[in-house]
Amino acid sequence: MSRDKTSTGQRTTADTDILADMDHGAMKKISSMFSTLQEKLRRAKRMSSDPGVHLVPATAPPAGRSHRGQLFFDYLLVVSLRKRRNKEGYEPHITYQFPKREVMGRLQREEEEKCMKAAHLFCFPEGINWAPLTEYKSVSVIMYRKCVLVWRAFLKLSGLLTLCSETFSFVLTELDGSRRNGYCRRLLPDGRGARVPEAYCIISRVACFGLFSKIFDEVEKRRQISKAMIYPFMQSLREAPLPSPGNTVTVSSFIPDAGTEIISLTRPAESWLEHVDFHTLFRCLSDEEVLMVFAATVMERRIIFISEELSTLSQVLHAVAALLNPFVWQHTFISIVPTVLIDVCAAPTPYLLGVQKSMLDLLTDHSDLMIVDLSAGAETKFITRIGDEECLLPATLKEELLSRLSTRTRHASTEELNRLVSEAFLSVFVRSVGHFSTHFKRSGNSRQFQKKSFLKAVEHKSHLSFVKLFIQTQMFDLFIQEEETQANPNAFFHRKVSEYQERKKKEKMKTGWVRGVVV
Repeated sequence: MSRDKTSTGQRTTADTDILADMDHGAMKKISSMFSTLQEKLRRAKRMSSDPGVHLVPATAPPAGRSHRGQLFFDYLLVVSLRKRRNKEGYEPHITYQFPKREVMGRLQREEEEKCMKAAHLFCFPEGINWAPLTEYKSVSVIMYRKCVLVWRAFLKLSGLLTLCSETFSFVLTELDGSRRNGYCRRLLPDGRGARVPEAYCIISRVACFGLFSKIFDEVEKRRQISKAMIYPFMQSLREAPLPSPGNTVTVSSFIPDAGTEIISLTRPAESWLEHVDFHTLFRCLSDEEVLMVFAATVMERRIIFISEELSTLSQVLHAVAALLNPFVWQHTFISIVPTVLIDVCAAPTPYLLGVQKSMLDLLTDHSDLMIVDLSAGAETKFITRIGDEECLLPATLKEELLSRLSTRTRHASTEELNRLVSEAFLSVFVRSVGHFSTHFKRSGNSRQFQKKSFLKAVEHKSHLSFVKLFIQTQMFDLFIQEEETQANPNAFFHRKVSEYQERKKKEKMKTGWVRGVVV
C-alpha cells in the first residue's frame, strides 16, 4: 500500500492530508503493489484467504451455514472532497469511519491507515478535477435487483430521493499479496445548490458485489432519514455471521416511524460467480466482440477498457476475468485506474485495466495493445487491437460458444445468465485441454505433467495451435503446478470434464448402434 513520509512506527498525518503528502515514490509503490496479484490469486484459489470465494463444485452443499469468526466488512468510510490548500481543485478526506480507529491496536491502526490512503484514490479516481454539481448524473448499474430501481423511482416521485448514484468496486492488494475488496457508492450530500459528491466505501475481504449493493441500498435509505441511522445498522451487520455460499442471514434494524426491519442477505450458491454480473458485459459488447476480448485475455495480453462510468468498468473487468474459470488471471488487474496511476498503462507486462474515457488522451502508446470502448454509441468498440483476435479460438469452439450464448433470454436473472455464460466458456477449456488429468507421471510423492504426451493427445487437430499457445501462459502453468502438488484442487473442472467424456462415450455408443442397425 501507499505510505506517507513518516516512519513505519509513527502515526501518519491527519487523513485530510493524505494526498498532499504522497510523493512520486509513493505513487510508484502503489503502482507496484498490483504486480503482486499473481501470488494473491494463487493463494485465494488455494482456499487460504477467504473461504467464501474459492472454487467449489456448483452442486456441493456449503460446509456450514455461516463462516464463524469472519466479518461482513472491515470498516465503512465516508470520503468527502474538500478544497485543496492554496491550490485549485479538490482532495478527498475521510469524514466518517466505522468502527472508530481508537478501538484498534497500534499495529492494526497503522495497517489500516495505509489501506485507507489507497481507498481515497479509488473512491475518487478522477483526481483533483471536480466541480460542484447540482445533480450527480452517473447512473448506478445494479442488475442484481430490478426491484431496487422501482423503489428508487418511488422515492424520487415522492420527493425523498432526487439524485442518482453510482456503485462500483475495486481491489486493494497488499504487498504480501493479501486482498481486500472495496465497494463504493457515490452521491451528492444533503443540501441545495452546487456541491461536490461524497462516497460511501465499504472495505471487506468478501467478494460479492450483489450482496454489498443491497447493503448500500439500506445505508442510503437510512441516510435519507439521518446519518445517525447508519451506525446501528452497520453495527448489527458487523455482529451478524457471514453466511456460507447459498445461505441467508437476517439482520434486524430499527427505523423511526417504521419499527424494526428484518433484512435478509443471501450469498449466491456459485461462490466463484458471486462477484460477477454478466449483464453489463453483454450490454456493452456483442457476442462476437466478447469472444474477441476472451481470446485476447486467454492469451494474457495487455487490455484496457474505456468507459465514462466507473460501475461499467468494475463490472465488465470482473466479468471478463470470470470467463477464464477454472483458470485465474495472474497479472495486473485494476478495474478502475486512478489518474495518479495512469502510467501503469505503459507497463510491458500483461494487464486488465479500466480507464475512464476522460483519460483516453493520456494513452499515447497503442502498440501491442487492445483498447475496448464500452461507451454506448461508440463508432467502434475496438480503438486498437493486434488484429488476430478473431482467429485465436478454433472455429468449432467459436461456433459452439455463439450457439450457447444465443440461447439466453432477454429477461434472464443474474443467476441464470451467470450459469449459462460461465458454462458456455468453461466448455472451451473442457474440450481443448480437459484431457490434462491423464498426463501426469508420479515421481516419489509428487506428480509431473507430461507436456509432450498431452499435446499428442489433443482430440481435434484444429485445436492444436490454440492449445500450444495457451499452455505457454502463466494461468495454465499455475493451474498445472496446483495439480502437481495438491490433492484435487480443481474438483469442479474435473467433474465437468468427466461429464463431457461420459456424454461422448454415450454418443459414440449410440452412433455405433445406429450404424449396426443400418448395416
